[in-house]
Amino acid sequence: MKRMKLAVIFIGTFFAAAALAEGEPHLKVTTTVQKEELMVSQNGEEKRELVEAASVVPGDSVVYTITFENVSAESAENVTITNPVPVNLTYEVGSAFGPGTVIQFSVDGGKEYGTADELTVTNNGEVRKAGPEDYTHIRWVMKSDLEAGAQGVARFRARLN
Repeated sequence: MKRMKLAVIFIGTFFAAAALAEGEPHLKVTTTVQKEELMVSQNGEEKRELVEAASVVPGDSVVYTITFENVSAESAENVTITNPVPVNLTYEVGSAFGPGTVIQFSVDGGKEYGTADELTVTNNGEVRKAGPEDYTHIRWVMKSDLEAGAQGVARFRARLN
């Protein structure tokens, strides 16, 4: 069975992201940006639901959900999903989610990646542990091949500054 190597990079603004694949586009990728709203039923029961993030104000959290599907007839190996943390948003600690992936972060515009514990930044000559306000990109690296027809999901939250 032939395998292909595939990397998907999301380049986008606050509300939208465009997927790019190296080589032929073997992945169908969809990104949604939602926010959580409190809904009240007719009987007064409160429930939080994700709705389209048509407008947000400082302090609001948004949820990025990236779904992807291998639409080729071949397994994809080394699948990597990368999404920038948009300017004016701060990643919410512990919110990155992606079954079957290793989650990494970048603090230098996506040049280098590491786990949250590994990253440092230098300010005025002083090195400190990187915090969520320093993250510029989030990357999900699949631990195994993505079989033909298989789907995956990646998600994170960020707060509007």
